[in-house]
Amino acid sequence: MCKKQINALTLPQLAERLKEMGQPAFRAKQIFHWLHQKQVSEFSRMTDQPKTLLAKLEEEYDIVRLTIRRRQQSKDGTVKYLFGLPDGNCIETVVMRYTYGNTVCVSTQVGCRMGCRFCASTQAGLVRSLTAGEIAAEVYAAQADIGQRISHIVLMGIGEPLDNFDNVMDFLTIISSPDGINIGMRNISLSTCGLVPMIDKLAQRKLQLTLSISLHAPNDEMRSRMMPVNNAYPVAQLIDACRRYQKTTGRRISFEYSMVKGVNDSPETARQLAGLIKGMGAHVNLIPINPVDGSPYSATDAANVRRFQQLLEQLGVNATVRRRLGSDISAACGQLRREAREEAQG
Repeated sequence: MCKKQINALTLPQLAERLKEMGQPAFRAKQIFHWLHQKQVSEFSRMTDQPKTLLAKLEEEYDIVRLTIRRRQQSKDGTVKYLFGLPDGNCIETVVMRYTYGNTVCVSTQVGCRMGCRFCASTQAGLVRSLTAGEIAAEVYAAQADIGQRISHIVLMGIGEPLDNFDNVMDFLTIISSPDGINIGMRNISLSTCGLVPMIDKLAQRKLQLTLSISLHAPNDEMRSRMMPVNNAYPVAQLIDACRRYQKTTGRRISFEYSMVKGVNDSPETARQLAGLIKGMGAHVNLIPINPVDGSPYSATDAANVRRFQQLLEQLGVNATVRRRLGSDISAACGQLRREAREEAQG
């Protein structure tokens, strides 16, 4: 029998399973505490639970454990992990240290099928989506390794979060629960390449997280060359979805814009971008890309990034330049996993 992952269950889901097993309602909260506050990896450590119940849970469920396959630490304190999953697949997770606390960047899939030209994560395609428990386990494993609390989460690692919608929603419920690790939604950012129907679906949940749109280009011709998803959901459709999202949730959107030399970094492109998002009150996060082997793209130089930022601000757009953390390690998302896969293949 293939066991299910107990720490992939939200508290209401866990309560329903235990009810089916004839257990009193209070057991669910106790077990949820063990899984998501104390983060135990063995049922035997749940010392306030009946042994008969623990035996039954052991028979039907697993507690997800991640193993550290590789660990790289940057001079700036950034830590990058290659985590091994129970089925032998690998994912990447990054801890970034800021003045306001520790942020963890989690993966939501093993690989990715979105095909963005500048991203190492998508080069071998999608293997499978992660469960809610596996995504949560990234947070717990990173926190245990650094010995400090994780205060913020960004869903910007390997995979497209909205391509794994149900599991990601369960993860958000688990991770923000006051009965678990209790990381508030306002401390969570979710990044998408622009799956319009899923953006509308997310809007209906009215979550207090920050939605980040990986835009990277202000017109269809340019964006389709960089991001195949634009062929399905062109720029105009995407921006309309963003405006609907803002109207429904009352939350400001952030646009991620990777600066690629000679592609999307001209003054004219900045003017197009400013016109595209005019009146949204949105924030643009300019990202000097990390080099990726096999990609035709290279990073815009720092001076040009700064000029691009200044022009946006002159045009009334709030724009910042993302700090380049972890530049002395395999910083581009997906590179560490790809290196390990290539080594395994000889």
